[in-house]
Amino acid sequence: MKSCLIVRGGWAGHQPVEVSQRFKRILEKEGFSVEISETLDTFLDAEKLKSLHLIIPLWTMGEITDAQLNPVIEAAASGVGIAGCHGGMCDAFRTSVAWQFMTGGNWVSHPGGDGVEYEVNILNTSSGITEGISDFTVNTEHYYLHIDPAVEVLAAAKFPSVKWYHSTNKTVQMPVVWTKRWGHGRVFYNALGHHDDIFDIPQAQELMRRGFLWAAEGRDIAIAQGLSADEFASDKQMF
Repeated sequence: MKSCLIVRGGWAGHQPVEVSQRFKRILEKEGFSVEISETLDTFLDAEKLKSLHLIIPLWTMGEITDAQLNPVIEAAASGVGIAGCHGGMCDAFRTSVAWQFMTGGNWVSHPGGDGVEYEVNILNTSSGITEGISDFTVNTEHYYLHIDPAVEVLAAAKFPSVKWYHSTNKTVQMPVVWTKRWGHGRVFYNALGHHDDIFDIPQAQELMRRGFLWAAEGRDIAIAQGLSADEFASDKQMF
């Protein structure tokens, strides 16, 4: 049976309890065993993390120690999937550049606050995560993120959508959904998720479901091919 660890906490406004329960139901329907933890100290158990198929962080605006962070970094590199949404993943630890490097981006602003209406555009890629999913409209926060240029963007939205200091710049397509690799691990992110009810939109929830499965698949591939994070080892200072 595939296993998933959801670690929830941080700012309560992102409804980590409600979102975690939804994600748990989704994954249990797919045959996963799901553990929910409310402490970052769960990350201290390196061997446990490496035994998982998937880690879902749901922890906004927190602080993570190196002792908590490093086992996650290594587990992902070994093939364990990392997947999450909104501030629970890409505004989890603002002072941790290592976390931001692994996840592929970090939040910097949401001009207009909650209640901004915009269209999420599904891009033409080869990814099965978006196959058959059409563009859809949301009314929620619109994240402006600083993005790792290595990510594969699967969905985006036009920015700016409201006037503010940034709106004198040219219009850009701000990534909403992306994937990337971290060692042998797969990383999936969806910027939607300010409140749990955004996933009542079928396309939004389906993107998460497929993203979870895609990210978790990486560990089985790593095991089947005998891959190890040891090949990425270095004695240089990386962070």
